[in-house]
Amino acid sequence: MSEAGARGLDVFDPSPPRSARMAAAEVLRGVGEPDGTWRLPRRRAGMPPVVRVADRFLTGTLDLRAVEFPYLLEFVRCRFEEPPDLRQGKLAGIEFADCWLPGLSARNLSSANEVSLAGSTVEGVVDLVDADVAGSLSLRDSSLRVPDAIAFHADRLKLAGGLLAQRVRVTGELRMAGAHVGGYCNFSGGLLDNPLGHSFNGTGLHVGGNLLMNGCTLHGTVLLAGARVDSALTLRGTTAADGRADDDVLDPHSDPNATLVFDRITVDGDVQLDRGFRSAGTVRMVNATLGGTLSLSGGGFDAMGEFDSEPTGFGRALETSTAEPTGYGRALHLDGTQVGGDIIGRQAQVRGQFRMVDFQAKGSLILDGSTLDNPRADAVLGNRSRVGSNFTAREVEVTGGLELRGVHVGANLDLRGSRITKPGRYRHQAAGKPSLDVGGAVIGRDLICAGGAKEFVAHGGVRARRAQIGRMATFAGAVLGDRLDAHALNLLGMQVQELVVTPVTPPRGDVTLRQVRCTVLDDNENFWNATGRIDLEEFRYDSLRHPIDLRDDAEIDRRLRWLRQAMRRTYRPGPYDQFADMLRASGNDEHAATVSVEKQRLRYRAVAEGRRWLGPLVLLWSWLQRAMVGYGYRPARALAWLVVTWLLGSIWFATGPELHEINEQDHLPWSPWLFTIDLVVPIVDFGNKNRWQTPGASQWIASGLIVMGWILATTVAAGLTRMLKR
Repeated sequence: MSEAGARGLDVFDPSPPRSARMAAAEVLRGVGEPDGTWRLPRRRAGMPPVVRVADRFLTGTLDLRAVEFPYLLEFVRCRFEEPPDLRQGKLAGIEFADCWLPGLSARNLSSANEVSLAGSTVEGVVDLVDADVAGSLSLRDSSLRVPDAIAFHADRLKLAGGLLAQRVRVTGELRMAGAHVGGYCNFSGGLLDNPLGHSFNGTGLHVGGNLLMNGCTLHGTVLLAGARVDSALTLRGTTAADGRADDDVLDPHSDPNATLVFDRITVDGDVQLDRGFRSAGTVRMVNATLGGTLSLSGGGFDAMGEFDSEPTGFGRALETSTAEPTGYGRALHLDGTQVGGDIIGRQAQVRGQFRMVDFQAKGSLILDGSTLDNPRADAVLGNRSRVGSNFTAREVEVTGGLELRGVHVGANLDLRGSRITKPGRYRHQAAGKPSLDVGGAVIGRDLICAGGAKEFVAHGGVRARRAQIGRMATFAGAVLGDRLDAHALNLLGMQVQELVVTPVTPPRGDVTLRQVRCTVLDDNENFWNATGRIDLEEFRYDSLRHPIDLRDDAEIDRRLRWLRQAMRRTYRPGPYDQFADMLRASGNDEHAATVSVEKQRLRYRAVAEGRRWLGPLVLLWSWLQRAMVGYGYRPARALAWLVVTWLLGSIWFATGPELHEINEQDHLPWSPWLFTIDLVVPIVDFGNKNRWQTPGASQWIASGLIVMGWILATTVAAGLTRMLKR
C-alpha cells in the first residue's frame, strides 16, 4: 500500500500525488490470477469475490460497457478522472464509498447485488435509466451536483430492494419517472435543490414500501404524478419551497407555485404532511387515492411562498399591506381526492385557499385549532365533498369564507367556537358571500355553529339554504352578521328535527326562515331582535323547547311582541297561524285564540292603511268585532253581550211606553223580560214578540234587538259546536 493510500486520499484534490495515480484500465487487469497482488479477488461468506480499490486517482475511463463481470467492485476514497462507463454491463455489484466522480454512465446496467454511492460526491449526471438492480441502491450521505439540470436520472429503474438516500444532497433534478422500487425509499434528512424546476420528478414511480422524506429540505417542485406507494408517504418536518410546476397561469385549475404535485397518486397507507412540515407554495393532490389517513396536523401551508412560522405572521402580513388583500391563491388543492381514513389537520396553518371540491373521505375531517387565512376570498372551498363521519373545525380562526355547498357529512358538521371573518364577494354580483355557506348540504346528525370555549362568530352570516339536517342545527351563543344590508342567517327550506337559535347578541342583518321545517324550536329574545327583517313565511315548527304554561299569558304577549318586531310591523298571517296551530296542537286553545285575535287585529289595521276615508270605518268595525266576539274566537263574549242586550232591552220595555196587544180580544199578562228574550233569542218562540204592538222608538229598538240576537246567538252556537267537536 502506498503512502497516500495509508493516509487516505483527498478525493476533492484535483491534483493528487503521482503515487496515488492509477489507470482505470488496470483495475480489471489480472483479476482472477492468484499472483498475490492487491487486485486478487477475495471471497466473503455468501458473496462473490470482491475487487477492492482504495485511495486511488483513477485516470482514463473505467470501461465496463456491455461487460459481464462476475465480481463485486468496491471503490473506497477514489477519485475518477472520467465518468465510469457501466452501460449495458452485467455486474455482480458495485460500490463507490466516499469517492469523487465526474459522473456515472450506467444505462441498462444489470447488477446482481447492491449499487452504492454512499458518501460519494458526483459532479455530473448519474445515469441509471432502465437499470436493473437485484439489490438496493444506496445514496446515503452522497452529494450529486448538476445545477439547473438533471443530476440523477433513473427513469424506469428497477430495484428489487430499497432506495437508501438518507441525508443525500442533490443540486439539480432527481428524476425517477416510471421507476420501480421493490422496497422502501428513504430520503430523510436530505436536500433536493433545483429552484424553479423539479427537485424530484417521480412521475409514475412505484414504491413497494414506504416513501420517507422526513426532515428534508426541498427547493423546487416534487412531482409524483401518477405514482404508487404501497405503504406510507411521509414528509414530517420537511420544508418545501421555490416550486414552479406549471407556467400556464391562464388555466384556472393550474397551480404555478406548487411545491408538491401528487396528482393521481395512489398511496395504500397514510400520507403525513405534519409535525413541522412547511410548504411555501401549493401542495397539490388532485384525484389522488389514499388508503389510510391524511395528516396535516401542525403543518404550515403558504400559497404565497413566504411562510411565517409564527401564527401572528398572518396578522402582520395584513397590517403591513397597503391595499387590503383578496386572497392568496391555493395552499392545498385536493379536488377529487379519495381518502380511506381520516383527514387530521389540528393546529395547521394555511395561508391561501384550502380547496377540496368533490373530495371524499370515509372517516372524519378534523381541523380543530387551525388558522385559515385567505381574506376576502374562500378560505375553504369544498363543494360536493363527502365526509363519512365528522367534519369538525372547532376554535378555528378563519379569515375568509367557508364554502361547503352540497357537502354530505355522515355525522356532525361542528364549528363550535370558531371565528370566521372577512368573507369575499361573488364574482358576478356585488353581494357579499356568507362566512359559512352549506347550501344543499346533507348532514347526518348536527350542524353546530355554537359557542364553545369562545363564541362562534360569522361576520358574513351563515347560509344553509335547502340543507337537510338529521337531528339538530344549533346557533347557541353565536354572533351572526356585521352588516345591516346583508343576511345574518339564511335557512331557506332547511329541514331539521331541532332548531336552536339562541345567539348571544341580536343578529346584525336579515334572517330568513322561509319554508324551514323543524319539530322543535328553541329561541330567545336576542334572535327575535335581529336588526333586519325576519322572513317567517311557511316556517313550520311543531313545538317549543320550553312549552308555554296554560296560565302564562305574559309569555304569549312577549312572543306576539317578538313576531311584530321580527316582521317590522308588516302584516303576514302565516307566522300567526303557525303559532296558533302549534298552541292548539298542544292543547292550549285559550292562548291559540289570543294569537288568532291578534292576527285579525293586525289584518284590519293593514286593510285600513292608505284608505283616507274608509280607514276609520274599518278600524271601528275591527274594534267592534274584537270587543264583542273576539273576531269569532271568543264566543263567550257573545254570550255575555247577549245577556247585556237582554237586560238593556228589558229595562227599556219595562220603563218605556206601554205596549198594547195586537189582538184586543187577547188578554196576555205583560212581562218585559219574556218579551225581550223572545226578541233576542232567534228561532225560539215564547209567544210574546208577535202579540204586542211596538210604536215609535220601541219599534226600532225591537228590530235592533232581533238583529243583535241573530248575530250573537249564532256566534255562541258556533263556539258551542267547536267545543262539542273537541
